[in-house]
Amino acid sequence: MTETAAIQVTPKAIQKIKQTFEREGVFGFLRLGVLGGGCSGLSYQFKFETRQRPNDNVLEFDGVKVLVDPKSMLYLRGLTLDYKESLMQSGFAFDNPNAQKSCGCGTSFAG
Repeated sequence: MTETAAIQVTPKAIQKIKQTFEREGVFGFLRLGVLGGGCSGLSYQFKFETRQRPNDNVLEFDGVKVLVDPKSMLYLRGLTLDYKESLMQSGFAFDNPNAQKSCGCGTSFAG
């Protein structure tokens, strides 16, 4: 199943994902998901995956395939994944319009 425009990944994030895949020698997919826990109740899952599951939504961004399970898609629809760099920190950033509140770490939210 393919979802179009359900999630956006910025060009900067795509570049960083590709660099990480290459550096780690990983071939496969990036899995985005939501897990119970974290400071605000839900936390983002962000990991490399070697195979997709039968019910996964598959999104492709400039050759990077992103997998999202159907339950997580309920919380992630409209999400933009970006990569930000500053003097203080750098890393992936989640801009989720479904998050009613989020914590300071940026990896946890309440839906």
